[in-house]
Amino acid sequence: MAEEPAAVLESLSSNRELRGFVRDGRIVTMPAKHSRRRRLLAEVAQVFEPGIRYPEPAVNGLLVALYPDCATLRRYLVDEEFMDRADGAYWRIGGPVGSSA
Repeated sequence: MAEEPAAVLESLSSNRELRGFVRDGRIVTMPAKHSRRRRLLAEVAQVFEPGIRYPEPAVNGLLVALYPDCATLRRYLVDEEFMDRADGAYWRIGGPVGSSA
């Protein structure tokens, strides 16, 4: 089951390593450290239901609720293999990911 953007932000805010990247209910910056960025992206990917194909406007609508630059966030999700894309559709790769504190 997919998480609501608010639940993902709450999870990020409660994670001691990732809470510094969230302010006023949104992600404000991407971690420079690759391992932290991957943990943040793993949480973000939870807003998408595995096995469901999302058109790009739907992906953007969910991601902009998390981070103002939804195109960059979408690109990170694809580049880090949390999501895949083809023919204007995006889908989450794999199943739920446990958060690490």
